[in-house]
Amino acid sequence: MYVVILKRNEEKKILNGFPWIYANEVSSIEGKDLQGSIAKVVSFDRRFVGYGYINHASKIIVRIVSYNEEEIDNFDQVIFNRINEANQRRIDMGYGGESSSYRAVFSESDLLPGLVVDKYGDYLSIQILTLGMEVRRQVIIDSLVKIFKPLGIYERSDVSVREKEGLKQFKGIVYGDFNPVVEIEENGLKIRVDLENGQKTGYFLDQKSNRDNLKYYVKDKDVLDCFCNVGGFSLCAKKYGAKSVTAVDISKTAIGEVEENAKLNGLSINTVCADVFEKLREYKKEGRKFDVVILDPPAFTKSIDTVKEGYKGYVDINVLGLKLLKKGGTLITCSCSQHLTMPLFMRMIEESCNYSGVKTRLVELKFQGKDHAMLTNLPESLYLKVAVLNVL
Repeated sequence: MYVVILKRNEEKKILNGFPWIYANEVSSIEGKDLQGSIAKVVSFDRRFVGYGYINHASKIIVRIVSYNEEEIDNFDQVIFNRINEANQRRIDMGYGGESSSYRAVFSESDLLPGLVVDKYGDYLSIQILTLGMEVRRQVIIDSLVKIFKPLGIYERSDVSVREKEGLKQFKGIVYGDFNPVVEIEENGLKIRVDLENGQKTGYFLDQKSNRDNLKYYVKDKDVLDCFCNVGGFSLCAKKYGAKSVTAVDISKTAIGEVEENAKLNGLSINTVCADVFEKLREYKKEGRKFDVVILDPPAFTKSIDTVKEGYKGYVDINVLGLKLLKKGGTLITCSCSQHLTMPLFMRMIEESCNYSGVKTRLVELKFQGKDHAMLTNLPESLYLKVAVLNVL
């Protein structure tokens, strides 16, 4: 087993719950083992700090998996127990039921760094993002089969972060034989989810409660849903009594899926395939107004280097959205970028209101769902911010 000795005082944040150890925080490494194996982490004066799996190819050389010195003898069993416990926490919070859909495992937040498991009814979609989990792939799949008894498991490890771990991107069926387009039920609505080509692991499960929250704002209103994807917000708006719903997205595929999902639920939604920025400018020029505007864009900033440019994009789209609101209207604005921190998000809202000349009150500030719980000492795990603004 590797023994990783930290530099002086570097153990403090780890003991407080920060789960990553960077290579430049390590004083020395003793012993030898396979990459991805469990390493013991100790302070500079050799006090026990935790266990984590090691990868010399990554800037994050160790990812912590346990703070218990006695626990790690059988890590395969630990993985099973962690997945089972993580799922049980969701069930205890009301996510249970065979047909329900939710995030069952959320990486570091469930002490399984690099593993994401999403449940879509009778099927699972997983991401394996780190070497430590990659070398335990079969253990993970066997554990999932035993715990969930799914009809199938699809893997969506087709993300660039794997390359930073020295791993190739991958997607495909890893258990069962099934059509990767599955039907789920969310907030009382039927939704088709493409596990093979859909966003993230197939669908944005993290917005489930925020979509349902529309029931307080949309009855008898004209609603504009921007960056609509497959129509989660649009469908909920119509379900909760919106007078009209217009869904806009640049993707023809997404618009087709909105139409399919609307038909599946017997709902009427106006769909527009267009660049959202250009369409909002067109609506402004036409003098068109809405009671509710929903902005749920993709992450405009995906790295620390693009924050300045991404911030400008968020301001631009929010200024456009605010200018399309009727008096007393509601803006529901989102950011799914971890790099647009909460202070930056709030500053962006303030600047957008100032630039648009629209005065607002902040009605609600919401986040990702409870099944995507943030790890308190890992700010990066609080990535989704949702603000509900009401025009004065």
